[in-house]
Amino acid sequence: MAKQLIYTIKEGKSRGARYCATQDRTQQQVRDKLYDWGLYGDEVEEVIAWLISEDFINEERFAQSYVRGHFRLKKWGRIKIKQGLEQKKISEYCITVGMKEIDVEEYQDTIIKLLEKKWQTIKDSNQYIKKQKVVRYLLQKGFESDLVWSEIDNLKA
Repeated sequence: MAKQLIYTIKEGKSRGARYCATQDRTQQQVRDKLYDWGLYGDEVEEVIAWLISEDFINEERFAQSYVRGHFRLKKWGRIKIKQGLEQKKISEYCITVGMKEIDVEEYQDTIIKLLEKKWQTIKDSNQYIKKQKVVRYLLQKGFESDLVWSEIDNLKA
């Protein structure tokens, strides 16, 4: 079945509003969807401007919920979260606002919990190799190397 195209700005506003109502979206996600639906150029920008004015699109709110979700649910670190927001073409200002959602103590606790959990799963008897594997795992999750190494040094093996 071919996708149903829309041809008027009014239809674009209506479908765009429904699309944004289900979850927070970025301007770029909505722009891509409007192009998929058959709107182009100034029509797309007019619909996006209307969606922003009606608060269907709010990139600060998007950045905050993205940061909360990816930190609390996926246990990502600041680096990986920031890269994810940058890939979605979120402004530096909105990224900064979103990153404030991460509590410093909760962040530190998450590093410690992930470190201890990973430490238990690695069956290597060589402590040096075990540390390297845990550090690599935490760096891959997007945590800062100085924080990871300081927690590894505090670890009582």
